[in-house]
Amino acid sequence: MSYDALNALLSARHSCRAFRPDPVPREQIEQILSAAQRVPSWCNAQPWEVIITSGSETDSFREALQHEVATGAPKPDLPFPSAYTGVYQDRRRTCGWALYEAVGVEKGDRAGSARQMMQNFALFGAPHCAILHSPADLGPYGAMDTGGYVTAFTLAAQALGVATIPQAAVASYGPFLHRYFDIPQDRLILCAISFGYSAPDHPANGFRTERAGIGETVTWRG
Repeated sequence: MSYDALNALLSARHSCRAFRPDPVPREQIEQILSAAQRVPSWCNAQPWEVIITSGSETDSFREALQHEVATGAPKPDLPFPSAYTGVYQDRRRTCGWALYEAVGVEKGDRAGSARQMMQNFALFGAPHCAILHSPADLGPYGAMDTGGYVTAFTLAAQALGVATIPQAAVASYGPFLHRYFDIPQDRLILCAISFGYSAPDHPANGFRTERAGIGETVTWRG
């Protein structure tokens, strides 16, 4: 693949927040998984394991997850950020307000923002969900390797016309996910990826986030 083709793929990929119900063919899902499997990992440990839901399994999981959110409390396996400050808080707020503006939620409309937040746990209507976990013994480095897998998964999906959204929100209900999917306690649940075909006319898909220039993130020496 040329640099221009890769850059175009990266630019086209976005976090989809409204999906069509149409399922992705199993063959295409396997293509995405095979491509993601090629990412580098420390000592080639390949610590990621993935659970993929489809059809009625996705619907049952979606329903159970929403019930858990309504009745339980979040408890992620991997500690969430203690705070967003400075430029990181600025970027987070810019993204959030762009979404709210797109879907017609005004500042101060807490009920509207809560409804939009709950879409996370409806998987944004996606027909498929991937749950990613890695060995607890590998700690942050297993998580970092799995982050590379997430990137490759989303890019491979984009190349096949499949939309994705990586979701930390789903992983925030760690004990529930361990029970629901029978994931051993010696594994850390890191994130979910909801995926399917985008509903391009939905307002939630009507905005794009910006990226910082390399001058903001790179220090040159020599």
